[in-house]
Amino acid sequence: MTIGSDIAPGRLPRETLEDNFGDAHPPLNKQQALIEASRCYFCYDAPCIEACPTSIDIPSFIKSIATENTRGAATTILQSNIMGGMCARVCPVEELCEEACVRNTAEDKPVTIGLLQRYATDDLFEHGEQPFQRAAPTGKRVAVVGAGPAGMACAHALAVNGHDVVVFEAREKGGGLNEYGIAAYKVPDDFAQKELAFILSIGGIELRTGHALGRDVHLPDLRREYDAVFLGLGHTGVNALDLDSGAMEGVENAVDYIARLRQADDLTDLHIGRKVVVIGAGNTAIDIATQSKRLGAEDVTIVYRRGVEHMSATWKEQEWAQTNGVKIKHWAQPRRLIGWPANGAAPAVKEIEFEYTQLDEQGRLMGTGDTFTLMADHVFKAVGQTFISDGLTAELLEHEGDMIAVNDDRQTSLPDVFAGGDCVPGMFLTVAAVEDGKIAAAAIHRMLTA
Repeated sequence: MTIGSDIAPGRLPRETLEDNFGDAHPPLNKQQALIEASRCYFCYDAPCIEACPTSIDIPSFIKSIATENTRGAATTILQSNIMGGMCARVCPVEELCEEACVRNTAEDKPVTIGLLQRYATDDLFEHGEQPFQRAAPTGKRVAVVGAGPAGMACAHALAVNGHDVVVFEAREKGGGLNEYGIAAYKVPDDFAQKELAFILSIGGIELRTGHALGRDVHLPDLRREYDAVFLGLGHTGVNALDLDSGAMEGVENAVDYIARLRQADDLTDLHIGRKVVVIGAGNTAIDIATQSKRLGAEDVTIVYRRGVEHMSATWKEQEWAQTNGVKIKHWAQPRRLIGWPANGAAPAVKEIEFEYTQLDEQGRLMGTGDTFTLMADHVFKAVGQTFISDGLTAELLEHEGDMIAVNDDRQTSLPDVFAGGDCVPGMFLTVAAVEDGKIAAAAIHRMLTA
């Protein structure tokens, strides 16, 4: 490390790290699940269904749990959301189904729908049951680019309908965000790969990793070789931060570190600073800040240029970070990185200068001119991700801003090409990506069987 840097591995013993990155939210046992299920009113016109992007019949699956028909509950969930197990762990239920629960009042609390969903799906996975049966082969072949939530949801629905699917994935593993971008303590025990294996077990899906669009596969070739194409490319780039960090040591993108953490065989090998500063306000900022603390960082601060009410991270995620000892500072924007003298090598960051911010009379963000500095030996940039359309520039795909434009069927401007997930406009959530893949698969099936 550069002189002055205080980024080191093994700040905590292995046993502590294993505990810190174990299951952050333990599942319900049978008795707890039955008690919680009994709290549901089983509403006829349930607002929780309307609030769920994949329209899971929530009262129905909870009633199945209440009558100890756990397999039936899981089947109901997976029929609407094939990644119901992952979504039970990472979906912001506090802003979706649980917020809409009729029991969510000042005098009561909502039914813990997410935990009940996990209880049902975990039981099915544990017993290795496959509730779906593949239809007779249709002889049609579909190419799916991207093995994330949107791509795998689309692939599974198409396979169930008898179509053969080849999934092309740029990375070494399938799973997309679920495998590389979510905090490790949310999905321990290699759950993302277990869920992926369950999806592939339906048959008719071939997963080819190490195949990137624009490098190893090309859209014109896919259109010639397959009957339809689905693009589930996800966010392929990271927003830039207007700071001249150059090659300064200790400054990196949060998503890159999270991916490295998720793939680490030994957490004691991961380097982390003593004083960590995270710039951003979304769930990625929360994830990197909390994981930094759990890796042994002594002081972790999230800095955001606007107020708490503007943060894209949910209130529950913000509370979780603060419970883990993370400080959140609002109304400040980064101005300058200050590093130790380089002495011929890349300098290491030692502090960041911030400027206080406020809103002007028109509600626009502006700097006040007043500044302060925070000591930092490790800085993570978590200011959002973006879609970069590598491999698509030569095609006639219409775009909506930086995203691929699609209609209600997730069909692009090319009639045989569909898209979904984070590469199209919408909610950038796992559950929303699954719904995109499901909708596109239904449209592709109609097109192929017309």
